[in-house]
This record gives sequence, C-alpha cells and structure tokens, in this order.
Amino acid sequence: MVTNSAIRSLALTWTLMIGITPILAQEGKLKRANKQYDDFAYIDAAEIYLDVAESGYKSEELFKKLGNTYYFNAQYNEALKWYTELLTLNPQPDESIYLLRYAQTLKALGKDKESEKVYNDFLETFKSENPRYSDAQNYLDIIEKNSYRYTLEPLSINSEEAEFGTAVLGDKLIFSSSKEEVGVVKRLNAWTNAAFSNIYEVTIGEDGNLGEPLKITGNLNSKYNESSPAFTRDGNTVYFTRNNNTPLDKSDKKQRENLKIYRATKTDDKWGNIQDLSINGDNYSTAHPALSPDENTLYFVSNRPGSRGETDIFSVTIKPDGTFGKPRNLGPEINTKGRESFPFVSSDYELYFVSDGHFGLGGYDVFYVDLKSKVLQMVNLGKPINGPEDDFAFSIDNATRKGYFSSNRTGGKGLDDIYAFTETRKINEAITSTISGTVTDKDTNEPLKDVRISLKDNENQVVTVTKTDENGRYTLDLNKYYDHTLVLTIEDYDATDLFVGKGSESQTLDFQLKSNVIDVIEGTDVATILNMAIYFDLNGYSIRPDAEPELAKIAAIMKRNPELKITVRSHTDSRANDNYNLNLSQKRAEATVQFIISLGIDPERISGEGFGEQELLNHCSNGVSCSKEEHQLNRRSEFIIDSIKNE
Repeated sequence: MVTNSAIRSLALTWTLMIGITPILAQEGKLKRANKQYDDFAYIDAAEIYLDVAESGYKSEELFKKLGNTYYFNAQYNEALKWYTELLTLNPQPDESIYLLRYAQTLKALGKDKESEKVYNDFLETFKSENPRYSDAQNYLDIIEKNSYRYTLEPLSINSEEAEFGTAVLGDKLIFSSSKEEVGVVKRLNAWTNAAFSNIYEVTIGEDGNLGEPLKITGNLNSKYNESSPAFTRDGNTVYFTRNNNTPLDKSDKKQRENLKIYRATKTDDKWGNIQDLSINGDNYSTAHPALSPDENTLYFVSNRPGSRGETDIFSVTIKPDGTFGKPRNLGPEINTKGRESFPFVSSDYELYFVSDGHFGLGGYDVFYVDLKSKVLQMVNLGKPINGPEDDFAFSIDNATRKGYFSSNRTGGKGLDDIYAFTETRKINEAITSTISGTVTDKDTNEPLKDVRISLKDNENQVVTVTKTDENGRYTLDLNKYYDHTLVLTIEDYDATDLFVGKGSESQTLDFQLKSNVIDVIEGTDVATILNMAIYFDLNGYSIRPDAEPELAKIAAIMKRNPELKITVRSHTDSRANDNYNLNLSQKRAEATVQFIISLGIDPERISGEGFGEQELLNHCSNGVSCSKEEHQLNRRSEFIIDSIKNE
C-alpha cells in the first residue's frame, strides 16, 4: 500500500544482516602476581624471570611469563617488548591467545595497522582451531529468532485516514491524523493528493481506554501538514514537523513542499511562540524530531547536503540558551543509501528508527540500536512489529514496557493505523548473551571471593567489570555479536584470560585459579616452585641448551635470597646397572652444581648428590618396557632447599 501523506513520505525502514558464530574460547597461561614476600618465605618469580631474560637467555615460556606479567598490569610498553621476543622466537606460538594479547598490546600503544594484521592472524589461527568460527546464519533466521517480543492491539482512535506518530504527555496521547472533523470540508494536499495531517490529543482513561480525539489547542496546526511531536519532560516545549511555511521565496511551491522542524512553547495551556529552527533549510527537508533523555540532543531526519542516502538521521546539540550546534550525521552504522526516518530515543538511550536501506521483512521495518554501546549493533524488532507492509513511528516507555507504533498493514482500519504494544521480552536480549559461573582455588576447590572479572573488547578496552560473590559466583552480560576477552585477576593468584568469540550464546564458564603464594621451606624442590625441569640425555651428564635458562632461574633465586642453600639431587633411568647409574647421577649432580657456580653462586651454598635409579618417578624399573619419553622423566635434577637462614 502506498503512503498518502507528505509527512508519512519520510517514514522508512531498515534491517540487519549478521552472522552468528558458535561459542569460542581458549584459556591462556597466566602471569604470576608481582608480590614482595616477607622473611624469604616466598619467591617473586616475575623478578626472577626478568633477571634471567636480561642475562641473555631465551625461551618461549620465559617470554610468555614476562609478557603476561606486564600485559595483565596494563604496562603495554614492557609487554610489547617481551611478546615481540616471543613471536620472534616462534611466530606461531602453540597457544593462539598470545597473538591476541600481542594484537591488543599493539592497539593499546596506537599501532593500529600492526595490531590489525596480528589480530587477523589470530582470527585465522583461531578459525583453524575452531572450524565453525566463520559460520553464518541467514539473516531471516536471525530475525525470526528475535521475533515475538510484543503483543499488539489497534487503537480505537484509528479512522479511514492516516493516524501515526505518537507521544504521551501526562494523561494525553498526542498523535497525527489526516482526518477532518464532521462538517469541515476535507482539504487535499496537491503534492500527495491526500488530506493534510494535524496534531490531535486524546485522554487516556484510568482503564486504558481512549476518549474522543480533538485537535490540540493553540497554533500548532496550520493549513498544511503537522506531525511527530516531541515534548520536553515539563510539557512546556514541543518540537514538531510541519511543511515549510516560512520559505525565503513565498511563491516557490517546491520550497513549501519541503518539511521543517518547529519549536513551540505553552502559555495558559495553549501552544504558541512557534520558531523556525536554525537546523532547517528551504531547499531540503528536516523532520521527525526526537529528544535525548537529558534533552540536550535533538535527533531528526533530513535530506540535507551531506546525507549518505535519500534521507538520513542526524543529531544536534541543544545549547543552554536554546540555540543549536552543528548537525552530525549518525554515520554508516545507522544511515544507508536508502531512507532512514522516525527516530525515537528511549530513557535508556536506545535508538529506535526505520529504514529501507537494508533487507527486511517488508516495506519499512523498525530497528533498535543501543546508543550506549561502543560499537553500534542494529537489531530488527521482528514479528509482529514488522511485517510485509510499512511499520514506523515506534516509541516505548522503558518503565512500563508499553508503547505505540504505526503501520499500514493489511487488516487495518485506515491508510495508516496506530497500534499499542506491550514488550514481553526486552529487545536488548537479542544482542546480549550472559556468561556466569564459579571461580575456585585450583588446589583446594574452595570458592574465591572478590575475583575481579574484566570484560574487554577486541581493542583491549574494558567494557564492564564485575567481582565474584562469597560463593565464588559471577554473572555478566556481553554483546554477542563482537569478540571479547574475559580477564580474571585476584591478589596471590595467577591471572587468566579467556577469548569469547562473537556469536556466543549464554553459557556457564567455571574457572580454577592457581595460587602463586609459595611457601619456601626446607626440603622444598625449587624446580617444583617454578614449574620447571632439568633433564639429561641418555648416558650423558652435560648440561643441555634447554636446561641453561632453567638453571639461570635457580641462580637468580639464590642471588636474591643469599640465605638459601641448595642441594642438587640428580637421577638416572633404570637402564644399565645400578653402580653405573649411581656414578652417572653423581656426574650429573656435579655438572649441575658447577654450572650454577659459574653463574656467580658461592660454592659454599650449593652441593650435589647422585641417587642413580633409586628414586624413579614412574613404573619404569629394571626389566619394564617403557617409551623413551617415560625414561626421560627419570633422568633429572632436583633443587632441594637445604637451609633458608644463616648458620
């Protein structure tokens, strides 16, 4: 059905086409907390790693831990240094999360192009690990999924003409209609061959029923079109659309056919003092005003120069003295080459509007976007608000979740009808997924309270923050159409992060955090504290290249803790005879001790002892068939704390 009103001719629709991807996640390794420990009871591993790295040793694990140390503390210059070292050593680390951290570090330092390249590399790697990552659903399936959030009811005030564009002011419903009162000669607009529209008001009864509509009092209505009023909260100022009745050239019919937004104020319950606003022009249309909740911004529709399409949505600042700033096009996230119109901004800063610039369910669809979101995501309201015909002029009260919209759908009473609706499921749920779960201690399984959980976007910017409760529980919402990273931190525990890819639905994600508060007591194996191991080749006792950075950590610990004395305990596997293995293990112990001494450790503080095959870590004893890897686990050195006090 073709619309028959000059004002209505700016009513337009829009839809979105987006893909949903499955849940994606990968947990990275964690940094150790940067904590000072009293009385040499604890080891500050982060400082040890730094000492080792600066002495020239290189290993992936070393650079990962150093990069993480600075990354999780937002010290991005230092994080960049060590992540660069990591990716220089191995451009494709075994955990793709390090590519993401590197990209976010670059982004945080303003290196946008480099960040984009690394981020794309991360996505490619992640897609190979998760093949469904790039899958997309047809946009009609998405709209169908988002549908059926509203119940509808046509209003009793609808006539055979056009009714549209509502506002609520106290107990009055304000709307536009092209009908005329009984006994009044019907005037037709020569431009559209339709009746001119006027602004009406009708009382809303306590039972919700509507009274008899009457033209609004004062000078808002003229002999031309008026529509789409937007009132200030105090009800004393209104912005509304009207045909241009103040053209520069009074004889120029084309100028008169354009639309303008006018402002009026109320005096003695009557509207007057009508002003032609500075945002208007005689050679283009400006229409359909909407106020922001703070009333400092006016949203409107125009085909003014600088529009992207036939009509675009703009915003403009209202200054304290009532004058206006420079209009701003809302940009390609909202406006298309088609027509956008009828903006409405809810009390929660949600923008509803219509457009025909994208595919939709019918002629003109209503769309939603959360203006508070850093990245705007459009959502088609779906059925039954949108249908095969034209649906437009949507408004809602967030407190009551009730509102109105207009449509020329089949089955209506007139050219355009107004429908009341109730929202049964909030529309923002269409773009939101909820992540919840429990955080516990990895060793004790006890819940952890006050764990800080930060939600970051793909530019490493914090979107929201929450903390676990006394039961270790947390819940947070995220925009499911964008990539995010969860970052968990709490003092005395290793931090962790988890990539959550776009398209993820609501899910439960539990975490276990490892305490990095380590008791250093006599008899403790320092290798266990640092999660390291020193291995030897079969029948060999030379220090292998992969063991050198690990032994440097031992030396660094001893330098930082001069009271420590360590005994190196070396072992063999079960192959060869017992005496041979005992002698071989002693050589391994001596080689280990000498290497540590060569790093500047006093020989009086370190000794070594070989145990042959007496303390195997597995079942691979004499005569038992085992793999090379199983035997390798037994060819090792341990670093037992002998004393932590001066003798």
